[in-house]
Amino acid sequence: MGPSDAYLWIAILAITLSALLTRAGLLLWGTGLRFRPVVQSALRYAPACALAAILVPDLVFVDQQLWLAPSNPKLLAGLASCLIFAFFRSMIGSLIGGMAVYWVVGYLFAG
Repeated sequence: MGPSDAYLWIAILAITLSALLTRAGLLLWGTGLRFRPVVQSALRYAPACALAAILVPDLVFVDQQLWLAPSNPKLLAGLASCLIFAFFRSMIGSLIGGMAVYWVVGYLFAG
């Protein structure tokens, strides 16, 4: 086992430990960990913020170019899906409506 092998195993161990602590750290801490009410109310929005951070770039960028035109089927489908969910609170309706808008706009502006 040479120096490069030891370095590799140390790196694997460090990455594993950091992943474990960041993902399960609060669970391992136990119930003794309490957050202030301000932090608890802010954490309620974390999943929505993470989802927006993942989805919005895919809706507005194509080939690393910003595309905010009415001919962008992904953007219009995302907006339609959000509106449908806001008004009807139906996930299935949101999915079906978003896909319908995506297909129609894609068909209308196809090359």
